[in-house]
Order: sequence, then C-alpha cells, then structure tokens
Amino acid sequence: MIPAVRRWVHFFASAGAQDGGRIVGITTASQDPAQSARDWMTAFDEAGATNVEIPIIDRRDRAQDASVAELIRGARGIFLGGGDQIHLVSVLGGSRVGNAIREAHIAGATVGGTSAGAAACTEIIMAGAEPDEEGQMQDLHLGPGFGLLGFRAVIDTHFAQRRRLQRLFMVIAQNPELMGLGIDEDTALVVQGHRGEVVGRGSVTFVDGRGVRFDNAEDAMHGSPLTLSYLRVGIVGAGYTFNLRERELDLLVQARERGDKTQFVRTEGMGV
Repeated sequence: MIPAVRRWVHFFASAGAQDGGRIVGITTASQDPAQSARDWMTAFDEAGATNVEIPIIDRRDRAQDASVAELIRGARGIFLGGGDQIHLVSVLGGSRVGNAIREAHIAGATVGGTSAGAAACTEIIMAGAEPDEEGQMQDLHLGPGFGLLGFRAVIDTHFAQRRRLQRLFMVIAQNPELMGLGIDEDTALVVQGHRGEVVGRGSVTFVDGRGVRFDNAEDAMHGSPLTLSYLRVGIVGAGYTFNLRERELDLLVQARERGDKTQFVRTEGMGV
C-alpha cells in the first residue's frame, strides 16, 4: 500500500518537487521493485511532482550502473521505498548507487524514506526479533545502514501499530550507546541539522540507554525476561522538536542553555 504522498509536504518543498526538482526513487527494498516503482510514479504524479525517475535496481550489478549513480547525484530529492531494509542495504551498500546517495546527501539533497527506507538511513539497522508469517520467532539482526543520519541512532518503524517497544528495549539493552527512535505509522521525523520535528498523526518514541544501571541483556538473548533499570524513554508528539544531539526535547535543551529555571508541568488541553 502506498502512503498518502500529499502529506509529504516537507520532502516535496525541500526538494522543489512541484517546481521541477528532480526526485529519484529507489524501490530496491520491495519484493517487486518494478510494480512498486509504477505505484510510486502514479502517487508522485498525483501529488504534483513534475520530474520523477525510478530506475529499477533489483540486483547488485544494477547498483553498479554508473549512469544511475550519476542520475542520483543530480537529484534534489531521493526517496527510499519500503520493504526489507536488510535487502536494501545489501544490494546498495558500497555500490556506485549507494555511494551516490551519500554524495548527494552531503551535497544537500533531501533524502526521505518510508518503512524500510527510513530504517536504512541510520548507521545501524535492525530487523527480526518478531514472529514470521508462520509464527516462528526470527533472530534479531543488527547491521550497517547507509549512515545518512548520525547521532548513533537506530530507527524502528510502524512502531506503536506493531508494538515494537520491547524489541527496541532489547536492542538498546545490548547496545546502550545507541539511541532508539521508534516512528509511528503516518508520522515523520523531519531532520535539519541536529533537530528533528515530528509531523503527522502519531509520535516518535526515543530510547536512551546511556544511564542504565542494570540490565540482563545477555540472559534475555537466551529467552529470559528482559530486566532494565534507569532506561530513559520519551515520546515526542506532532509539533514538537527533538534534539538528536542532546537526546532530549529541544524546548528543554534551549531552556537549559538560557539558564531558564521555569518548571515545565503537565497542562491539560495545552496546544502545540
């Protein structure tokens, strides 16, 4: 199913998609990259994007195509579709196309992704640790991602809808230096520099394990119930900005930097 592309106003605006800015889509993560490309082409066209190209990169040799890499280097926006993030990174990682994505990002291109495409943007990707279609528990996978988003972050998607908090807890328990970001469906984290604004209908959950005083992550890997103490967990709703560098709500970071002693309290009905 293709998400409501019209809601991607930040991505379109940043990439100039409705003013001729070139958007290059990558559907490698999909089980059927060609069909996914057709669906996304239709969705982008309906949303008003006027210059979209989606080359089919379904094999490693196609990820080495110099002409596709050059196409990506000239893009103002790069879109990474959903599917399997492990497959996406294994096909593109270290290839000419993968390197071109990084180069375009460094040069100022806007990179956006949905589901697996979003998860692959970080230095470390995660997958598994959930029942498969036959009900068998999959092993947890941690591996390298594209590294476009730093801050030692790892992204999990469909977060609240698929009840993935326990999985993210397990990852952070094993790797307390990482920061977990769980993004709900129909929700985006729009990052500029070290700040990310939450937009959409849901929230972004952050998990920071740097202050953990006790964990039994090793035992939990072998089936024991997970135990953690002093794990920092927060939820950032739409309209709020998260400081990725400080791993905290940006309004609290700014107040601290000002020396503001104002106490933030829970306020019923307060608008964003």
